[in-house]
Amino acid sequence: MTEGSAIVYCQDAFLTPNGKTAHGLVRFTRRYDVLCVIDRQASGKDAGEVLYGAKKSIPIVASLDEALAFAESSSRKASHFVVGLAPDGGRLGDEARNDVSQAIKRGLHVDCGLHDFLTDDPTLQDEAKRAGVRIRDIRKPPDRSDLHFFSGKIEDVTSFRIAVLGTDSAVGKRTTAWRLVESLEKAGRSVQMIGTGQTAWLQGAKHSLVLDSLVNDFVSGEIEHAVWSAWDEHKPDFIVIEGQGSLLNPAYPGGFEILAAGRPHAVIMQHAPARKEYDGFPGFAMHPLPRQIEAVEMVSGTPVVAITLNHEQLDLNELGVWCRALETLTGLPTVDVLVQGADRLAAEMIKIADSRNGGIL
Repeated sequence: MTEGSAIVYCQDAFLTPNGKTAHGLVRFTRRYDVLCVIDRQASGKDAGEVLYGAKKSIPIVASLDEALAFAESSSRKASHFVVGLAPDGGRLGDEARNDVSQAIKRGLHVDCGLHDFLTDDPTLQDEAKRAGVRIRDIRKPPDRSDLHFFSGKIEDVTSFRIAVLGTDSAVGKRTTAWRLVESLEKAGRSVQMIGTGQTAWLQGAKHSLVLDSLVNDFVSGEIEHAVWSAWDEHKPDFIVIEGQGSLLNPAYPGGFEILAAGRPHAVIMQHAPARKEYDGFPGFAMHPLPRQIEAVEMVSGTPVVAITLNHEQLDLNELGVWCRALETLTGLPTVDVLVQGADRLAAEMIKIADSRNGGIL
């Protein structure tokens, strides 16, 4: 059951990496029925065709007025205005803030995952109160009194835990994690997704946290608590943990706390072989894939058991060649879940989990 029908706001960014939150919602969400995307630069096109070449019946329109007109014409009342922008620094510009204001005045709830907290804006709060709608800042951390410190209760969790890490930021970790969840469910296994960023929450991950907005002392504890809560409530066969950044990324080093506090039994490594430099940082050469695998295994003692390929800037006709090359390089099964699906990956995880003899692999 979704919360409602959403207009996704991505003005001037859907064709760029800064639209990755909108991209995620177009690909998949359990939280909303996505009606359309706002981006005047790509208006008139289908969001699915723009994103991955397959029609999704989610039109891109130029403005809020066009979005509301489309919703009315399709007999689906819009209920939410979701900010799908993900700019560096997480700031909301003046034009976008004005568009949020207009959405509130038109009776839409607003969900935003940026570092600019809209609930701290008294004007927007007053407008929301008058309109009878709610503003949710997904990235706003809980009060410190509600945060958790690492306790060791992760050792109670009996579910097989998989961390989907990556060799860079914005490389597809979240999408791969969701595809794996879907394939594990299709195979008849129960599974819970642990979201670690705002987009996973927007996509419907029940047990989520936003790592980059937490006070450092509580990051490990919040990861542990999310994993433990998913286990305590559902007792799933599998828990899949979304990674953030990469261990060796100079601007977004991520994964250390996930490895230490989530204590995964296995790691899947997402990799874009065409990338030579870290995302957004020309001159910072990416560390080779074998070195990144070595770093994960050295830090955690947890094995990297599969590679998932991001095919950006690759010829899809040569996808099999790339997969075989990475398998030869690493000795690990390699799959592009966007093109090939995640069923083979899920089967590999089930085989490993079923053969596990207790404890961390």
